Amino acid sequence: MRRTRFFLPTLREDPSEAETVSHKLLLRGGFIRKVASGIYNFLPLGFRVLKKIENIVREEMNKAGALEILMPLVQPAELWKETGRWEAYGKELLRFKDRKEHDFCLGPTHEEIVTDLVRKEVRSYRDLPLILYQIAPKFRDEIRPRFGLMRAREFLMKDAYSFDADLEGVEKSYQLMYSTYCKIFENCGLKFKAVKAHTGAMGGDFSHEFMVLSETGEDTLAICENCGYASNIELTPAISKASYPIEPIKPLEKVYTPGVRSAKDVAEYLGFPLEKITKTLIYIIEEKEPIAVVIRGDHELNEVKLEKILGGKAFRLATEEEILKLTGAHPGFLGPKGLSMKIIVDKALENYPNFVIGANEDNYHYVNANLGETFKADLLADLRKATQGDLCPQCDKELFFLKGIEVGHIFKLGTKYSSAMRATFLDRDGKEKPILMGCYGIGVSRIISAAIEQNNDEKGIIFPWAIAPFQIGIISLNKIFSDKAEKLYSELSALWEVLYDDREESPGVKFKDMDLIGIPLQLILGKSFQERGEIEVKIRKKDERFYVREENLKNFISEISKTL
Repeated sequence: MRRTRFFLPTLREDPSEAETVSHKLLLRGGFIRKVASGIYNFLPLGFRVLKKIENIVREEMNKAGALEILMPLVQPAELWKETGRWEAYGKELLRFKDRKEHDFCLGPTHEEIVTDLVRKEVRSYRDLPLILYQIAPKFRDEIRPRFGLMRAREFLMKDAYSFDADLEGVEKSYQLMYSTYCKIFENCGLKFKAVKAHTGAMGGDFSHEFMVLSETGEDTLAICENCGYASNIELTPAISKASYPIEPIKPLEKVYTPGVRSAKDVAEYLGFPLEKITKTLIYIIEEKEPIAVVIRGDHELNEVKLEKILGGKAFRLATEEEILKLTGAHPGFLGPKGLSMKIIVDKALENYPNFVIGANEDNYHYVNANLGETFKADLLADLRKATQGDLCPQCDKELFFLKGIEVGHIFKLGTKYSSAMRATFLDRDGKEKPILMGCYGIGVSRIISAAIEQNNDEKGIIFPWAIAPFQIGIISLNKIFSDKAEKLYSELSALWEVLYDDREESPGVKFKDMDLIGIPLQLILGKSFQERGEIEVKIRKKDERFYVREENLKNFISEISKTL
């Protein structure tokens, strides 16, 4: 492709709206343009990358025996009501009515649609196993879209669904998709980790997330280098190797703490270490039952663990008005002593002597509180997020933590959807049984952002060879090389994807644009070509330069591309 014939509006400055590196570079490099909050146009450069990723996904899914279909973005409410998700899914589900006043939604996922399809067509165990997939737009009405393609409202997703007759089949389908996902992300040139994960709104009892490793990731991963344990921190048991010092129980004392609300401020005001302070949080379960959750001030509550303890019931933090009515105090002065509600206490407070709690009275706290003496727990449980220094639940070695960007998620759904929607089959004995399902998603458009977060420098993007919009860029530094550049462009375009910058711009502008958009190989016709007949080859990934004679160029590119 000639640069003069290509629509590539690059920007010299970082857009003010962009927060992450990938968002800045996608806008600056002319890959995307914003239409509305969380909704983007893909320009020609961005579309090329999107299609490359899509083709990698499609190739591996087809190799696995999955069959591609296409399902509608617009979905009728009736199917969602069968599974109960019309009410349960929340505000991310964009609901609307058509001209006949029928309820519809824009699909954030397609479990209901695909289950409806299969229940109408599959009758016997002979029709199973079956894996169907699509690569199609999704819409989730995120409350706060951010980071460009990382958390957009409209995005391109590959979603697949497996249908099996028995648990053995489910396991085979799951492992097949697990290995297929590994191949997909390897072929995209990404460094990733598969970790155990929370199933969330999708349901099911088992899942793995595929995380691209990046310090800008929103998720934290707990990893054990000794035994290979890996999980999202949401699922990681918090196992401390520390033991509390033996300390005599001191008498409870009420102290004046004027205007001091946060655990950190209370610690500073009293001159105590932060771990001696506790936080009491009030939650409302299913809009009716209040509960109190007590954790150490230096720990963070893991709401996924709380959700499991509550049996999946809906819950939310109480409002300040509700807290005042329930406790008589404002947030910041809450404590478990004297509360007339269920109290759940984190295990880290077990056998922990003389800590600080709120007094349920504004501007007051208690010091020297003790579990069992000052108040009793209705339930003692692992509630906190694991932290540095905690131990692996499999081998007791110390965990370490990484940041990651979720690009894929696979689930064992079981009969969650098939039972609700009566998607059944006749087994070998002629008995009717619900089909066993699995669900497998990849954020195709999100992979673009994840790849850039993992592969960039101060000059711009460094695309892996497999997903680069163009693999080779040609830059001629002098008009006297125009004929040679044209010949090179023509010959190489028959073998690779080439962008020839034929603009009448300065060399500096051309170099900056090539670096910005992340072309893996740059071929430069300049001084070395004029003096020695050698083409300068710049490798974007390492900023290395080689000087190659024209007759050796194709072989050189073929070999070096294997490392990119």
